[in-house]
Amino acid sequence: MIISNAGYGLFGAAEELSDAQVQQIAATNLTGSIQLIRAALPHLRSQGGGRIIQISTYGGQVAFAGNSLYHTTKWGIEGFCESVAQEVAPFKIGMTIVEPGGARTEFRYGSAQVAKLMAEYDATPAHAFLKMLDPKSGLAPGDPVRMAARIIESVDQEPAPLRMVLGSQALAGTLNTLRKRVADFEAQTELAASTDFPPGV
Repeated sequence: MIISNAGYGLFGAAEELSDAQVQQIAATNLTGSIQLIRAALPHLRSQGGGRIIQISTYGGQVAFAGNSLYHTTKWGIEGFCESVAQEVAPFKIGMTIVEPGGARTEFRYGSAQVAKLMAEYDATPAHAFLKMLDPKSGLAPGDPVRMAARIIESVDQEPAPLRMVLGSQALAGTLNTLRKRVADFEAQTELAASTDFPPGV
């Protein structure tokens, strides 16, 4: 079993981020996880199977202002894992993407990095994260011990669940976002069809 959990949060409007910050979070959250999984695959194949658990976030499905590069890395690793899961299924290698909501860890209150903020974005959605990072706003609802227990339990599930959302707020937010997304796609049915060649052509 392989657990890929390297990652940290980077907050700030896209314009506020430095090139170095962009490169570092991409290398840590995205490229690092990709390389770990790639390195593990030959060993899992040779032993006849196994399980890969990639820690993501419900921010791999939902996006908030002021989190653009964090979302970039999480949406990216989720796409990578969903594709690789199909590639390695014939070798009895299961893939699970874990999508936790806010938890009482150092993610918010210790390890989070903040860009050099610009006054132009004050009082805009891009700086709404400042309230979330302030412990005075209240603690995150997720219990890391319970989350870890659910992840460990998932290892014995067959087939491996492709995604696991942890936290009731995370699930509600994800479902709300996905419902809106599906409705938007469905509203484009005629537009999408209008770009096809006519039948028989």
